[in-house]
Amino acid sequence: MTGISAPAIDAVLFDKDGTLFDFAGTWEVWAAGFLRRVSDGDQTRATRLGDAIGYDFAQAKFRHDSVAIAGTPDDMVSALAPEFPNLSPGQILHMINDEAASAPLVEAVPLSPYLTNLRGAGLKLGVATNDAEAPALAHLEAFDVHGLFDFIAGSDSGYGAKPEPGQLFAFCDHVNVQPDRVLMVGDSTHDLEAGRAAGMWTAAVLTGMAKTAALAPFSDIVVPDIGHLPGWLGLH
Repeated sequence: MTGISAPAIDAVLFDKDGTLFDFAGTWEVWAAGFLRRVSDGDQTRATRLGDAIGYDFAQAKFRHDSVAIAGTPDDMVSALAPEFPNLSPGQILHMINDEAASAPLVEAVPLSPYLTNLRGAGLKLGVATNDAEAPALAHLEAFDVHGLFDFIAGSDSGYGAKPEPGQLFAFCDHVNVQPDRVLMVGDSTHDLEAGRAAGMWTAAVLTGMAKTAALAPFSDIVVPDIGHLPGWLGLH
C-alpha cells in the first residue's frame, strides 16, 4: 500500500470493471466465448475480431491498449463495425450489451458484506462506469448489491464517460456531497483523471490491467484491491 494519509470523506464512488469486479477473471474469460459466438464458431474470424478490440487469443489476454479496458461500448462498436458491415451501429451495440450482461463476473472482494460495512459507516456509495447502464445494473443485480448504491451511472446515462468528470459531478449532486469529501476508486487512469478533474480524492486498485507505475501519478493511494480501503480510511 502506497500513498498519503487518509482524508476525511463522506462518499465513495467506484468504477465497476477492474474495481468492484476483477478484470482479468471476468472479461478475459468472457472475451473468448463472445468472439467465438459472434463469429459463428469461425476461429479465424474470431481471432480477427479479437485483434480489432485488442484481445490476444494465443495469450488469452487483452492487450494493455485494448479498447475494452477503459473504453465505452461505443468505442467497441467503432472497433468492430468494419467486421459487421451488414449491422447498424445500434445493432452492434445491442449485441455487445446483451453479451456483456451475462459475463461470468468475479468479485474483487465479497461485495455484499464489504458494501454493507461502508454504508454502516455512514458513507454514500456510487458506481460510475464506462460500461453501458443496462449491463452494469445486471452485473450488480446478479450479486444483489445494486440496492446498496445511492447512484449508478453508465456511459449512456446522460453524464458522459470518463475521463470526463460528468458522472462524478452527477454523483455529488445526487448525494449532496462536495467533491473534496468524495473518494473516487478505479483501476485505470481514466478513472483517476476523472477524479482529479472533479476535485475528488483518488484511490487506485490493482485488480485491473494497469500497474502501480502507471496509476500512482494520478492517485492518492494505490492498494491491491478495494478490500484495503476501509483500513486506510480508519473504518472497522
